[in-house]
Amino acid sequence: MSVGLVLVSHSAKLAEGLAEVAAQMAPDVTIVPAGGLSGGGIGTDYDEVVAAVQRADSGSGVVLLYDLGSAQMTAELAVESLPEANTAVVADAPFVEGTVAAAVAAQGGADRAAVLAAAAAAGGQPELEAHPATSAPEADRLEVVLANEVGLHARPAAVLARSLSGFEADVSVLLGDKEADAHSVLALMSLGARKGDRIEVRARGPEAAQALAKVKELVAQNFGDPA
Repeated sequence: MSVGLVLVSHSAKLAEGLAEVAAQMAPDVTIVPAGGLSGGGIGTDYDEVVAAVQRADSGSGVVLLYDLGSAQMTAELAVESLPEANTAVVADAPFVEGTVAAAVAAQGGADRAAVLAAAAAAGGQPELEAHPATSAPEADRLEVVLANEVGLHARPAAVLARSLSGFEADVSVLLGDKEADAHSVLALMSLGARKGDRIEVRARGPEAAQALAKVKELVAQNFGDPA
């Protein structure tokens, strides 16, 4: 069972669209949109948020994310009204980036505290560095060409980050003069790597070779996407 997510927004379409995007990266996570008023207008509905939390909770807790100030208030009131105070928590995080980071963390099996931390950390700048950052000779290297249609965007970036989480290795991906932490979905997406781009992957650590082999396998399989 994974931590569930509730997306509290003034707009039903916004919440539903973001839930759809996040679900592409975290197919096993329950993500419940709670946007708009019951009559279809713009606003937040306390009863709907409470019901959404109940639907999202599979036993591992729930993290709520919100778009604007009054949505925060609604989310907090909903959490305070729950019979068990530790069931859910409201994240202080950017709505889109925080949802993506939280969804990927939950998909990877993180507990509620770690999912909350992942959402909050998404408020910073993507972890991009200058190209020489991991140029030390002890780093194992691999060069591959992306053949999948969308490159390292959204779901493929999430697949890569999740797949590397089990290896004892520091892995980074380089495109041109930019380098991203391969364990960060947002950083990978910020590279802007597209179909046909040649990327370099560098790894250090006891399982560096295994991590690079996994990257090569994922690229060969187009991250599960059609070429």
